[in-house]
Amino acid sequence: MFAPAWTKDAVFYQIFPDRFYRSPRYQAVGRFVPWDSRPTRENMFGGNLAGIEDHLDYIAGLGVNAIYLCPIFKSNSNHRYHTVDYFEIDPVLGTLKDFDRLVKKAHRLGLRIILDGVFNHCSRGFFQFNSLLELGENSPYVDWFHVKGWPLNAYSGKPNYECWWNYPALPKFNTGCPDVREYLFSVAEYWTRRGIDGWRLDVPNEIDDDSFWQEFRRRVKAINPEAYIVGEIWDEPSRWLQGDQFDGVMNYIFRKAVMKFLFDENPISVQEFCDRVRAAFPEGRGDIPMNLLGSHDTTRLLSQPCVSLERIKLAYALLFFMPGASCIYYGEELSMKGGKDPDCRRSVPWDELENRKSQPLYEFICNLVKMRRENQVLRDGSLSIASTADGFTVTRTQGKKTVTLSVTTSGTEPFFEIK
Repeated sequence: MFAPAWTKDAVFYQIFPDRFYRSPRYQAVGRFVPWDSRPTRENMFGGNLAGIEDHLDYIAGLGVNAIYLCPIFKSNSNHRYHTVDYFEIDPVLGTLKDFDRLVKKAHRLGLRIILDGVFNHCSRGFFQFNSLLELGENSPYVDWFHVKGWPLNAYSGKPNYECWWNYPALPKFNTGCPDVREYLFSVAEYWTRRGIDGWRLDVPNEIDDDSFWQEFRRRVKAINPEAYIVGEIWDEPSRWLQGDQFDGVMNYIFRKAVMKFLFDENPISVQEFCDRVRAAFPEGRGDIPMNLLGSHDTTRLLSQPCVSLERIKLAYALLFFMPGASCIYYGEELSMKGGKDPDCRRSVPWDELENRKSQPLYEFICNLVKMRRENQVLRDGSLSIASTADGFTVTRTQGKKTVTLSVTTSGTEPFFEIK
């Protein structure tokens, strides 16, 4: 195994900072929408780092032991994937002192923290790109981007520079430029030295250069050998999992299998589901995937087409039975709903907390986290999945210890038991 040992025991809690909690302990300059507003592409709720710190006891109380934060660097977007400055905390979120205090308290509670690294593209407000807008071909940063014509069409017309999915607000870095590479590696080094426990890498496949990620790994691991480097890869990930780039990927292959089997109007068969899950967890590769059911990019479980409490419970039982790190998207334990992005990024209804905790999913998810923590076989055991006459079984085995999830699918709703 080339991934850090702690990751196989990890249960992550993913937080979208703008929607988690707006603590009155930090007063950002500006105006924000009411906390119960419906999310749009542009509206800002004003969630902050102090708000995350205020609820670290709640997060730890779920039994999880790691946090994955969506981007927190300076940006003019509510999701902060449009980075303006990679060395500054977004002023809506707080200060560097707030960040340091958050990391310190999280570590004291046994919670590791990984940050979202957006290194494929930046924003039009990024200083070096702004230099191109002001100075054109005379900018000292002209080689930092892929320019196809002058002047730049950054705000009108068709963009004449490479950008993410042709969105002019997201100019793509020229990662073949030595200065760009050194800048991005220095960003990773800076925050790793600051005490974070790893990086979740945004669309790393779009930096189609193994040497870039090999050097990224060397730089990060030289500072913290136990740092977890996990890539957002939606398709077959073997290229990045040879031991010299990522420690794992977000396991969207597993998620797709669960969605197609449990929540799709045209579900796949039991046999195909079993085959897809086996493919998502190949033996002997050495990586630790981040297994997930939802994220800031996906429709929440309670808003899926074919949804029921039993289907959601089975999905989570499957999640916690799989080898690798588990990841809970914020608010899932509180039965939050949300359609396609940006609707899946709603604010946490803290004023309804006790009522939400009394609903079935909260206790169920907490019990699954506890079960995984107390049963080493669920973290270290071998995995087998097999179809049966009326469903399938998932079995984890370690020595003489065996835990089995037995699923019956012959009725209108799936039935499962753990033994």
